[in-house]
Amino acid sequence: MNNNKEIPIFFAIDDGYTPFLAVALKSLLVNASKDYNYSIKVLHTNVEEAHKNQIKKFECENVNVEFVDLSYYIEKVQDKLYTRDYYTNTTYFRLFLPELYPQYDKVLYLDSDIIVVGDISELYNTDMGTNLVAAAPDDIIQTNKVFQDYAELVVGVAKYQHYFNAGVLLMNLDELRKFKFQEKFLYLLGKVKFSVAQDQDYLNRLCKGRTTIVSHDWDVMPYVNNETKEEDIKLIHYNFAYKPWHFEDIIYSEYFWKYAKETEFYEEILEIRNSYTEEEKFKDREAEKSLVELAIKENSCVGDDRNYRSL
Repeated sequence: MNNNKEIPIFFAIDDGYTPFLAVALKSLLVNASKDYNYSIKVLHTNVEEAHKNQIKKFECENVNVEFVDLSYYIEKVQDKLYTRDYYTNTTYFRLFLPELYPQYDKVLYLDSDIIVVGDISELYNTDMGTNLVAAAPDDIIQTNKVFQDYAELVVGVAKYQHYFNAGVLLMNLDELRKFKFQEKFLYLLGKVKFSVAQDQDYLNRLCKGRTTIVSHDWDVMPYVNNETKEEDIKLIHYNFAYKPWHFEDIIYSEYFWKYAKETEFYEEILEIRNSYTEEEKFKDREAEKSLVELAIKENSCVGDDRNYRSL
């Protein structure tokens, strides 16, 4: 690699997500500034060698790709990690980055169900000061009263507008280490079980008051009521059940398929979509309803003193 400034970018996947990682990487690297070196770290526990080799083909003069097996690490806390529905333990990997990578002061963590249409170096260069993380507000929270209450009452953020999505995350590892983030996370994990957004809830709880909120354009989600102008979009996040490789009517899906066609996984992804059954689609829709019901139940267990805070 050349002598340009390094930007470390982390992903976390299981083997089934390798095709979507390829699409995310294709979009990211096509649109990224060539003035930087990109160190791509793929955290995993079970990726096949053949898939690793396919992803490694993204390497070039300013791009390095490394697969990091965290099986040994995750086993230490395996019994404490709570997951539900489509989540796997890989969702927690980002929380261990400060201690796993002491050589880095700042890193980007990105989910693999994204398309990057802006220059990712702009996000990396966000001025965070001494804040612990930088991220965009979570669209699900911003558009749903039940989840707004959940963010404030259960997670404990001061205002739901400050509740961020952790799938696109700039992490100040230096400050997180000073804060003893991992120690506090593991302590909280043993005391409180956040069951709605899990690791994202823990991040919002621990980082509240020390979060830099970035533009919504860096984490646009495909909702019907999304009013983002297309020319302003920098990153699309197909989170929750809004996957273009499962449903044909997802907003902004044309961006995904544009880059999917430029990867070795295109035919495989088409087969995934074509073989996704109506029963599986039904379960996805029901999962969303169940999540709302779960949040309502959690909210009902907590007193609400918000009306009296100004007294």
